[in-house]
Amino acid sequence: MDKEKDIFQRAELLLGNDVMNQIASKRVIVFGVGGVGSWCVECLVRSGIRRITIVDFDSVCASNVNRQLMATTNTIGRVKVEALKERLLQINPDCEVTALQKVFTEETADEFCLDQYDYIIDAIDSLKDKVALIMRACQTSAVFFSSMGAALKMDPTRIRVAEFWKVRGCPLGSALRKRMKRAQLKPAHKFQCVYSEELLDNVGLQPEPESKKQTNGSMSHITAIFGFTIAGLVLNDIRDKALKVDNEHNN
Repeated sequence: MDKEKDIFQRAELLLGNDVMNQIASKRVIVFGVGGVGSWCVECLVRSGIRRITIVDFDSVCASNVNRQLMATTNTIGRVKVEALKERLLQINPDCEVTALQKVFTEETADEFCLDQYDYIIDAIDSLKDKVALIMRACQTSAVFFSSMGAALKMDPTRIRVAEFWKVRGCPLGSALRKRMKRAQLKPAHKFQCVYSEELLDNVGLQPEPESKKQTNGSMSHITAIFGFTIAGLVLNDIRDKALKVDNEHNN
């Protein structure tokens, strides 16, 4: 048994060879590889995704260590996408990982050729850029999933999946909808989001401000579940479509 076959044998045992081949054939792009995106990416690669593009402009800092997969005391100062790519290739050396140290904005959107992907995942924080990505992604034929806010939460049982316009109790989701309505923007199709209605308060002291933006506390068990949930949505979608084709063929 070759190495790649060996590392995915438990997944193939559950899903079968045809589904695993479908997983391996898909192209995925993930915007933002912080607390949510990094865990999502690792889960996808461990599940057999072989062609993945990861996009993030930042470098690892000390405050990332509590919740971001590739952030350790040894990777502080490294470019996030490069540190994560190194880890992903240790999991599957045959994976095609494209690491882009870039920011998605309205101005840079055309640089990413979104039409070439089967799945687009949004795990970015900036409100303006998130709206831009939502609008562009929904104009493609790709399946699109988005993460809402994962900060200020502790209860994993309150994490949910819902269509964007039905997300409730999430300040980020509310802010996105208000911004779209003010600008008279409407995504071309509906899309699923991961979110939580829980909203706690910061009780510790704010760190020295790097910008005017408030820093909110967050925990790895929450950000990881958000990321794993999005990865699960991708994998289930691939499986469901593969089984549907197989059933149609058999009938």
